[in-house]
This record gives sequence, structure tokens and C-alpha cells, in this order.
Amino acid sequence: MPANPLRGFAVDRAQIHRIGHDLQRPECILAEPDGTLWSADARGGVMRIAPDGTQRFIGQRADARFGSAAAGSSAELEHKFTTGTLPNGLAFAANGDILISNFGTDRLEVMTRGGDTRVLYDTIDGRPIGKVNFVLRDSKDRIWITVSTRVNPWTQAAASRVQDGCIAVVERGVLRVVAEGFFFTNEIRLDAREEWLYIVETTGPHISRMRVVEGAQGVALTDREVFGPAHLGGYPDGIAFDAFGNLWCTLVMVDQLIALTPEGEKLLLLDDGNPQASQALLAHMAAGTVTAEAMLAARGTLAPWMASVTFGGPDLRTVYIGSLMGTSIPYFRSPVAGLPMVHWK
Repeated sequence: MPANPLRGFAVDRAQIHRIGHDLQRPECILAEPDGTLWSADARGGVMRIAPDGTQRFIGQRADARFGSAAAGSSAELEHKFTTGTLPNGLAFAANGDILISNFGTDRLEVMTRGGDTRVLYDTIDGRPIGKVNFVLRDSKDRIWITVSTRVNPWTQAAASRVQDGCIAVVERGVLRVVAEGFFFTNEIRLDAREEWLYIVETTGPHISRMRVVEGAQGVALTDREVFGPAHLGGYPDGIAFDAFGNLWCTLVMVDQLIALTPEGEKLLLLDDGNPQASQALLAHMAAGTVTAEAMLAARGTLAPWMASVTFGGPDLRTVYIGSLMGTSIPYFRSPVAGLPMVHWK
């Protein structure tokens, strides 16, 4: 087997560049083959960033509450992330529209590239859907979503390790739960053959995976197991595969970029955290006493509250880092290409 291209690799901070400006909560980023980026935006929509850096906000509807709330206290943090429209995870629909998991309105939505928006789902089995976090489309045009929790406010679930997250799938026009009992379900990704679904359990804090099984009654998930270390050393948030099979992962708040090899070994690629604040946060995590103040104190400077990782560029070797508190998108070159997403093929 060829050597893993991430062995011995570390991100050179001097080679990190930026694109975009005055962004608000660029949590999730979609990249297109022509170099166009689409970033979730807390004003209630997405920011389209052209290859030359020019940008245009496309709004569902303006909501100034997120942009005006300063994240300086627990009350302000809760206000900033629990009220009104708040696009979180993004995916391209088959026709090029943008699927939005809206963490503020608790809905799965679809928005045209002009901004027209409609609700796809806001309930599952007759109950409110909960905190929809991420959305993913597979090669069979199924739509997968994660629900982090049904606890309101969600910050209580994040602090107390509530295990009520779930995964649902839209298949044949029906949304149904296919797995549940997760620690704050966050991003999900399918491997190259779509045989395994990898699941971020943010307060786990680890990554799980489940085998994808095709059946007469529809797709199912089985054989749940933890992939990699049972404790990743921080809160995992965003993940993405590269072409070698490494699973890249952001650890939000401690602000590290790591990768899990195909064998599950953890590699540290970039550490932008505040050492003292990160150590205090990890101590609170271990004791079950995490507070908003401890979370707010832990952040880096490159992409504060590092939240997602996206491969782009013509050769899929440009890595973009999304964040919850950044105002631009840092990017750098990778020694290995990313795994093409379904809209890339």
C-alpha cells in the first residue's frame, strides 16, 4: 500500500491565505469545480464568492439579530445561535439548488440560487424535527440529515452530553429516522464506495460509523462502532474525506485540524487553539461542567471556532476552513486531493 501522504505533513501557517470578507458565521462551505464558493451566512442565507474574490449575499430573508449579537456572554451566545433563521449545513440538490439545514428555524429547507426558499420538512413522525444540523446528498439522490438534539435550548444538550441526536434520510419522498441515540449529531460523510456513513458525535467526543445497507424497505444503517480514538481531545465538528481515505476533522473551540487515517490513527495537522483556554475547556468537559463562558474563552485566531473543512480548487487540493466566528475563509494547499462530493462528478 502506498505511503499515507499526510504522514509528516503539517499546515504551514505562512502558506495560509484568505478569501471573503465581512462574512458572518461561515460555518459550512460548498465548493464548485469552477472555483465558486458558497458559504452559510448568519444573516439568513448564503454568500456566493466568485473565483476572483467578488462576493454577493443571497438572502432567504434578512435577520439582523445574528449579526448584531456580540458573543461576549452566555446569554448573548444563546441569543446568537438559537433565534431566527440560521443556515448551518449546506448541500447541493440535484438541480443545483441549495439544501439548507437551518439550525435557527429547525427546518430542512431548499433555496434557489436567487434566494427563493421553501420548507421541505419541519417534522419527523409528527413531532418537531429538532436542531437540524447538517445535510448530505448521496449518489442515489437520497438526502441525509442530522438532528443534534431536541432539547431546548440546545446549549443545555451540548453542555450535559445529552444522547438524543439522530440521523434521518429522505427516500422516495419520505423522511424517516434511520439511527438515533447520538451525542449531539453533527456532520456526516459517506466513504468513497458509500458503504459506511461516518458520524460526528460532537459531545462524544468522537466519530462513529455505521454500515449502509440497501433493503426492500429502503436504506438502513447497522453495525455502529466508534472510529478512531474514543476521545478526540476536543469537540469534533466538521469532517471531509481525502482521496487516500483519511478523514479530516475540525475540533471546534480548541481549534485544531486533525485527520484520522484509514486505520483510525489520529494525526494533528494544525493547532490554532489557545492552550490555556483549551486545557480549561477539556477539564470542564471531563467534569461535566462546561459553561458558555468556558466555550467562549476557547478559540483560535485563524478561523475562530473552527467548524468545517472543504476540499476545492480544480485539483481538489485546496482546503477551506469554515468557522462560527470568523469573518473570512482561510485556505491552504493539501498534499492529497479531497474525495469528490456527489455534485462534483
